[in-house]
Amino acid sequence: MFVKPRSTAPRERRLLDCFRRLSPEQQDTLVAFAEFLAERTDPGEAARQPLPAPEPIPRPAEESVVKAIKRLTHTYPMVERSKVLGETSDLVSQHVLKGREAAAVIDDLEAIFRRHYERLVEEQGADG
Repeated sequence: MFVKPRSTAPRERRLLDCFRRLSPEQQDTLVAFAEFLAERTDPGEAARQPLPAPEPIPRPAEESVVKAIKRLTHTYPMVERSKVLGETSDLVSQHVLKGREAAAVIDDLEAIFRRHYERLVEEQGADG
């Protein structure tokens, strides 16, 4: 029996309609968030590799939330993006939709990534 795949066209149109209603900065945020979701790694892949140390990238004086997420994913490449997705998306929403100050959101993002890295270190120590 052949099952016709569900069309994504209506969802794509809804997403495009939302995208068009956003300001250019909000569009950039949405694109970065979509890229963040698309780049999530296979959870088993990270478990097979030795845990690298973070590669600190200094925080610029003026930084957008999107650029902070990119900086933190480069600083903590060992942190599975799927593990921080919920918290990260909540913070992005607070910033974009509710107008929460970027600096405060970035402080929280840094804490999330650091906490997840520290948890990995503890897990590796327990497994080693």
